[in-house]
Amino acid sequence: MAKDHADQALDTELDDLPADLRWREWMRRIEAVLFASAAPVPAEDLARVVGQGASVELLIEDLVADLEGRSFEVAKVAGGWMLRTRPAYAAAIRTAADVGDQDLDLREFDVAVLAAIAYHQPITRDGLKDIFGKEISRDLIGRLHAQGLIGTGPRSPRRGAPYTYVTTEQFLVAFDLETLQDLPDREQLTDAGLAAE
Repeated sequence: MAKDHADQALDTELDDLPADLRWREWMRRIEAVLFASAAPVPAEDLARVVGQGASVELLIEDLVADLEGRSFEVAKVAGGWMLRTRPAYAAAIRTAADVGDQDLDLREFDVAVLAAIAYHQPITRDGLKDIFGKEISRDLIGRLHAQGLIGTGPRSPRRGAPYTYVTTEQFLVAFDLETLQDLPDREQLTDAGLAAE
């Protein structure tokens, strides 16, 4: 209800402003929304803060150009956009800021299991066991789930209806992917020695 009220109070058309100032204000509104959001913001949500007929994609392009040379950037991930610090500043942030639980701290095997889930989802623990040749612990699944990288998928139609696992939006954000189609091709991973044939 409060969101609807805010939409009514916001002048999206800005007809009283010259075209160049109107465009700049729309860019700043998008920047403010991205700054305030902890998750990627889809284009349809951003379109609610700009005038009808204004291209969110063109506004984003201009915002990207406007932020060139700054310590943060606009990134398209998980089907939306978000502001994030440029990777070049990661060491400075870790040195001076309390990033706490934002660091994924994944072990090599955790990453391998996460990759198997990403490529074979929805997949059960038995499916993971078939891939790795050993039981995958509930603790490992729990850690990946606690970090928001995986979630439960549909129950498997097999006997006992075991849970399946799928990747999440947080997985896409953490690995800088817009969609699962952006995952590296398995053949490329094998050629690079990062996956078994």
